[in-house]
Amino acid sequence: MGKQNWKPGNMLNPVPAVMVSLADTDGKTNIITVAWAGTVCTNPPMVSISVRPNRYSYGILQRTGEFVINLTNEELVRACDYCGVVSGREVDKFKETGLTPLAMEQVAAPGIAESPVNIACRVTEARELGSHTMFIAEVLGVTIDDAYMDESGRFGINEAGLIMYSHGEYFALGRKLGKFGYSIQKK
Repeated sequence: MGKQNWKPGNMLNPVPAVMVSLADTDGKTNIITVAWAGTVCTNPPMVSISVRPNRYSYGILQRTGEFVINLTNEELVRACDYCGVVSGREVDKFKETGLTPLAMEQVAAPGIAESPVNIACRVTEARELGSHTMFIAEVLGVTIDDAYMDESGRFGINEAGLIMYSHGEYFALGRKLGKFGYSIQKK
């Protein structure tokens, strides 16, 4: 089996494809698609998103320090792609995609009502790293869609049809292979 050595690059794939919604200080909203989003800490709950400084949403993030991460599923994949290739400088992405702004209790930024999970965030640190700035944020609240709650009160996030992004393409999550700790469970 052969292997090739390539120049350094970010080959960490797949990653979640999320729509980040924001509102400027004048109330103008925008949605940006982010593939570089992740968990940073459990206690306190913290996440990060990385955004290029030339993106329209970058200035909004700097001014307000608030955003909402909206998880995307198969029904939202077209809107997710649209919000990643069209600039909010020119269009109202909520209007053009038909998505519904969802008032959030913790931040002025709206969530996306059609998303199965909305994560309200406040920036605690912005780190300029080169091509992108990483915005580290505390999670202030989470809204989940009742459609994914079962009769025992369990949230079935894995039934939400979440999507991933890998090397320029979107994918639905595949089949279940195991669960945490299954490799050491007694049979």
